[in-house]
Amino acid sequence: MSEAEPASDQRLFFLLQRAAHQLRTVADRRCLAAAGVTTAQLGALFAVRDQPGITQRELAHALGLRESGVTALVARLAKADLVARRPHPREHRAVVLELTDGGAAALRAAQPEIERFNGELRGLLGDQGFARTAAALHALGHWES
Repeated sequence: MSEAEPASDQRLFFLLQRAAHQLRTVADRRCLAAAGVTTAQLGALFAVRDQPGITQRELAHALGLRESGVTALVARLAKADLVARRPHPREHRAVVLELTDGGAAALRAAQPEIERFNGELRGLLGDQGFARTAAALHALGHWES
């Protein structure tokens, strides 16, 4: 397959995986340079900011990850002082997560790069293509067969 014939390739799952890998690689490099965090860490920070007091189980669900993966992610974020773990008010074995000042600063530092990245994607896809792609990916991310 040549790059001149992208519409002829109908291997959607392969194309999604390849695109996700390419986008994640570029975005991780840029977010690490701008804010010192990866896109996975940014996703967690946004979720903690948007849902104060979220539990690790709820964070795993929000990110579409396994709890074991989120445990390691939260441990790295806590070690970097980007989130704080506090005792859950009602469940003695659970913890709630709060964004620290460092986490808020990382989100602020990443925001210009996120906007630049989305601007480049809009330039590549056009405004309508960007909106259609976002809608399609949202639908695929919530699809249950």
